[in-house]
Amino acid sequence: MDGNGRWASSRGLARAEGHAEGARAVRDAVETATRIGIPFLTLYAFSVANWARPRGEVEALMRLLVDFAKSERMELRQNGIRVNVIGSLEDLPTVTRHAVEDLITYTKDGERMTLTLALSYGGKKDIVEAARTLAIKARAGLLLPEEIDERSLALHMTTHALPDVDLLIRTGGESRVSDFLLFESAYAELLFLPIMWPDFRPQTLVDAVEHYGQKERRFGMTSEQVAKNVQAFDPFDQPS
Repeated sequence: MDGNGRWASSRGLARAEGHAEGARAVRDAVETATRIGIPFLTLYAFSVANWARPRGEVEALMRLLVDFAKSERMELRQNGIRVNVIGSLEDLPTVTRHAVEDLITYTKDGERMTLTLALSYGGKKDIVEAARTLAIKARAGLLLPEEIDERSLALHMTTHALPDVDLLIRTGGESRVSDFLLFESAYAELLFLPIMWPDFRPQTLVDAVEHYGQKERRFGMTSEQVAKNVQAFDPFDQPS
């Protein structure tokens, strides 16, 4: 959700005001995703790299998280939305962490959509920490190195309860993913928008999903295989 600060600066406003307006866009996105039947929505709310931003801006973002957790909790639960977190929740200030933890508990029974907030999150960090956990298990004799595969790595990442990404949208006019869901986005459709996040509207998400729906998902196969629903080639399943 890039561009809050630039949106504010272009209007002569403080960056914090851009983040506040961005929170409104978050509400619109969550409401729209629920309405059109998206079961999983993940928002890059605060990256590991964002801790390097000016202290005042970081504190403003943490306050916004608290406000979101308190003001939206009732509506989220009523709409069947379960809140989940990926990243390092323990890195957050105590007040912010407790507010988010309370929100997770309050919405835990939601079955209509899973709203995941990426907080103090970094894709590379998540992969490294999962690999470290597997290495510790292997050294302790709990796991054989040859048993480590994509699935075992994924199960030890903070995204383990989420499906792989289908559509990744970035606003702000930048054409990069900035350490977001690197492992999970291997076959994602990427959509880079020139607008700033506060200008993200419900129709923007609807249009993005319609654009995604026009794509052919081949996962390494040919169009003909996809059309015929042919099973992918398995190199370990060959006639002797």
